[in-house]
Amino acid sequence: MTKDLTQGKPFSSLLLFSLPVIGGNLFQLFYTLADTVIVGRTLGADALAAVGATSIIVYLVLCFIQGITSGFGICLGHRFGAKDERGMRRSIAVSVLLCLLFTIVITTLCGLLAHPILRWMSTPESIYDMAYDYMIVVLLGSGATIFYNMISNILRALGDSRTPLVFLVISSLLNIVLDIVFIVPLQGGVAGAAWATVLSQLLSALLCTFAGIRSFQVLRLKRTDFRDLLAEASLHMKVGFPMGFQMSVMCIGQLAMQAAVNALGASAIAGYTAATKVDQISVLVNGAMGIAISNYVAQNFGAKLHDRIRQGVRASLIQTETLNALMCVLILLCRSLVVPLFVDQPTAEIIRYSNGYLLTVAPFYLLLGLLQIYRSAIQSMGNAAAPFAACIIELIMRIGGTFGLSLLLGYTGICFATPLAWIGAISLLIPVYYHMLRRLCPVR
Repeated sequence: MTKDLTQGKPFSSLLLFSLPVIGGNLFQLFYTLADTVIVGRTLGADALAAVGATSIIVYLVLCFIQGITSGFGICLGHRFGAKDERGMRRSIAVSVLLCLLFTIVITTLCGLLAHPILRWMSTPESIYDMAYDYMIVVLLGSGATIFYNMISNILRALGDSRTPLVFLVISSLLNIVLDIVFIVPLQGGVAGAAWATVLSQLLSALLCTFAGIRSFQVLRLKRTDFRDLLAEASLHMKVGFPMGFQMSVMCIGQLAMQAAVNALGASAIAGYTAATKVDQISVLVNGAMGIAISNYVAQNFGAKLHDRIRQGVRASLIQTETLNALMCVLILLCRSLVVPLFVDQPTAEIIRYSNGYLLTVAPFYLLLGLLQIYRSAIQSMGNAAAPFAACIIELIMRIGGTFGLSLLLGYTGICFATPLAWIGAISLLIPVYYHMLRRLCPVR
């Protein structure tokens, strides 16, 4: 199951590695998508709005977790490419310890700040209690999310992108069953849907761990692997924390967008929620391609195969933008089916808000592809400063666009803030990537 990305043709190597990652990301989407569909169709539009009003908070925490564990995976990928077995063991050991620390910190902060955040986001009183119930369960269960992302990024850094997919499929199906059980016979409401998500992801993490230990000798850690890890921890934090912080900062901009939508009322929240849930398909597919090129570049950078990095990034761009073009066409053609998927007998106003978002954002998916590939490649070559600067640009343009364009265009202006932010970020990342590549691999 192991894939050494320093060998073989870059195009086929990336494609074979990325397909399971795409499948894994899409099944991860099913966790929240199942919550949303079942909540909306069994508990009503207000319950759907409650889940939607808090989804960006949950996503912000998830982004931090994905970012920091991806950074740890890059450190492991460098050692894998260099064939440093002792270094791989120490990297895994320090990842485990740091993830335990972040589980404690994140769980504590989320429990203390849940009410202040909901009030700051102007959450309507009619859905406030349901929004809190859903958010607090998911966030207090963030340890399961950290556990899953840690082990899946470790396995991918070791070249195995299939094991996380297999067990995520199993737990996604379990999530759907638990959603129905907790909501219908047990009458757990939106909190029941949240418990189903947490328990399913915990199962996926446990199964991935057991399978990984059976398949990879380096995962069978010994006591000596945990000694004298201060320097190792410092290195992992230098790579992982900026990536986690950077992804969280990007979500702050989306948080501002959600707050602006919340102020428009429950119908706007429900329409925006339905549209952004479908829009997450593109975000997660592009994220999967970013994960694939990140592991590819990390291994080849560790092996000092710099020309192979150039070839891989070019191949990844072709694959990613082909997928983005297909997703754009599919979403635009099927946009009328989006809201009825989530809400039984939706109002025309909810449908209008959903269509407005999709018509504005989907045509710009090609920009998202450029952002993901170039940012991931730069990070895996050891440059954390440029992606962080790009995320600050993205944050400024997203918040500025949200509040500036909304004054001119209303809800449409809020939607345009997303592609505007992508343009700002790639305007920095593309020149930085080619500058780094010229230094590493001068054209003869």
